[in-house]
Amino acid sequence: MTYAEVNGVPLWYEEHGEGEPLVLLHGGFWTIEMFGALLPALAARRRVIAVELQGHGHTPDVDRPLRYETFGDDVAALIRHLGLARADVMGYSLGGGAALRTAMQHPDQVRRLIVVSVPVRRSGWFPEVIAGMAQIGPQAAEGMKGSPLYAAYEKVAPRVEDWPVLGAKMGDLLRGDYDWSAEAARITARTMLVYADADSVPTTHAAEFYALLGGGLRDAEWDASKRGPNLLAILPGRTHYDVTAAPSLPSLVEEFLSAPE
Repeated sequence: MTYAEVNGVPLWYEEHGEGEPLVLLHGGFWTIEMFGALLPALAARRRVIAVELQGHGHTPDVDRPLRYETFGDDVAALIRHLGLARADVMGYSLGGGAALRTAMQHPDQVRRLIVVSVPVRRSGWFPEVIAGMAQIGPQAAEGMKGSPLYAAYEKVAPRVEDWPVLGAKMGDLLRGDYDWSAEAARITARTMLVYADADSVPTTHAAEFYALLGGGLRDAEWDASKRGPNLLAILPGRTHYDVTAAPSLPSLVEEFLSAPE
């Protein structure tokens, strides 16, 4: 449990378990704590490198905006800092965007990619989710002070008074438009997309994203000879807010990461 100086950010990371490296990235406003039982389940077979992104948890804010692209550069810099040629990368929601950008911007450093509950373009969120994102800012952050997100932040943040700053920067990030469809189609890392069946992202968008990766475009035939290397998982009985707690997720991740090239 320590800091790595990457791109001017003292980036907090924790290492759990032994084995092949898996970088794990949390959702917006959250800390590593959000992963609950998922982290030790993954660490039972892997060297899990759990990271707190700029302005989140133990990692202080610095004088730059929050951007998915800079998150991707930070994750890649951490992989290099650890002396790894490459690593598997898994991210949820905000962390899923960071994981995607890492694979897009630094393809040689990502072996396999797991993206949980994030669309490939901003319009892929449900309209009511986009409307909610438009309200994120310092005042919204103040209203979140009674939430588990703030409780987790308050326990570990080096400057608790930066909570409204995080709210302002997150609002700026979440209101920004993006469409990574063309770049997603060129991802070289074998990829698994994971969504809840009642996610903040429609299952129709999940299928569209999967199609960009070459999945679901044809019958695989009886021997699966025509199925592609990438996977799509829709987890039943889950929402955007509890998808990482799905009991089936650790085994899905392990099966995907341990499958032969």
